[in-house]
Amino acid sequence: MTQFIRSSKISKAKTIKLTVMHVAVLAVMSTAVIGCNRGIKPVVNDPVKLVQIAEPISVLQPVFSTDIGNKKASKKDPLDLQVGYVNGQIVTASRGGDLTGFNSAGERLWSINVGDQITGGVALDALSQTAIISTRGGQVMAFDSVTGAKRWQKQLSGSVLTPALITNNRVILSANDGFLHGLSLQTGQSVWQFATQVPAISVRGSAAPTLLDSKTALLATADGRLHAVTTDSGLPQWSRRVGVGTGSSEVERMSDVDGTPIVDKNQLFAISYSGQLLGIDLASRQVMFVNELASLKSLAVNNQQVIGTSLEGKVVAYNRSNGEVLWESEELAYRHLTNPVMIGNYIAVGDFDGMVHLFDPASGKIVSRVQTKGALSSLQVQGSRLMTQSTSGQVAIWQLAR
Repeated sequence: MTQFIRSSKISKAKTIKLTVMHVAVLAVMSTAVIGCNRGIKPVVNDPVKLVQIAEPISVLQPVFSTDIGNKKASKKDPLDLQVGYVNGQIVTASRGGDLTGFNSAGERLWSINVGDQITGGVALDALSQTAIISTRGGQVMAFDSVTGAKRWQKQLSGSVLTPALITNNRVILSANDGFLHGLSLQTGQSVWQFATQVPAISVRGSAAPTLLDSKTALLATADGRLHAVTTDSGLPQWSRRVGVGTGSSEVERMSDVDGTPIVDKNQLFAISYSGQLLGIDLASRQVMFVNELASLKSLAVNNQQVIGTSLEGKVVAYNRSNGEVLWESEELAYRHLTNPVMIGNYIAVGDFDGMVHLFDPASGKIVSRVQTKGALSSLQVQGSRLMTQSTSGQVAIWQLAR
């Protein structure tokens, strides 16, 4: 059975190994509380209070917002819906099953209910004008992104918790039963499947598929591995372990890679729940460095750095060539951080208060903030625009200030 273990209940530890051990202890304690009702409560670290920025600068300005609601949302469920955004077109999905399309001016074009809770999406393809979502019942559905008309639906053996990858006339998805799927973009028919190992216990969530190159998809799985497969036929090219769990129990050995790997300038970066941050040179296929940082969130990169957010709420910047720590910040400790993203020349990180913090990459100092309503679990960037969707159903888009 898949288990979700909150990072907010992880005691601060001196090493990654201790952090994982604390998670194991808290998981057992939580189960014990439910079973015997003795009132035992795990230690909860209070989130750090924000310090006012001395001389804030203006980095982002709002350009779009809408409230799609949080019907059927659960605080215990970490599912992460994202905004479909391509060339100004916007498609949003709510947990309750509402799918809505907007034009570049922010005007609503259409809205439908898909008949089930939406767990994965929105993936939006501009060329074919297709929006892809997935549901709790394991259905994958394709809609015309301009009119909202349904094009097809496909039943999978497991549910999908992340947006699909649409490329080369394929819809590529990673299901929570360990199967990777390649569907026809035109019909939804299954073209290929690729089975991966499913551990007995893992963190609830998964990494979205991404492209390694124009013909190869890269998928991260709950067993701590990266799999490279051809997009057209699903043929395996290579597999590499990233997460390496240690300990005597299955909980201690969890090694999920839930953050989507980053491929940039012929380098690959990935991070695991068990505490390994890996940099690989794709030309030589040699490991450049392995650092200790535990996270369930994707990394960010710029020309000099790779940036990660840890389970405890640290923001750390490394030299992307050798893994040397350039700076780390604990100003947002235990604030349930999102993945970091690069927006212009700044690093953006969201938190449980709906706050988006902008860091100066050179100094590691927070220089600006914007806020939305509700807790954030991920950030998205396309060009000069930053997109958020909170657990309360608030969708917001910001533009780099000129």
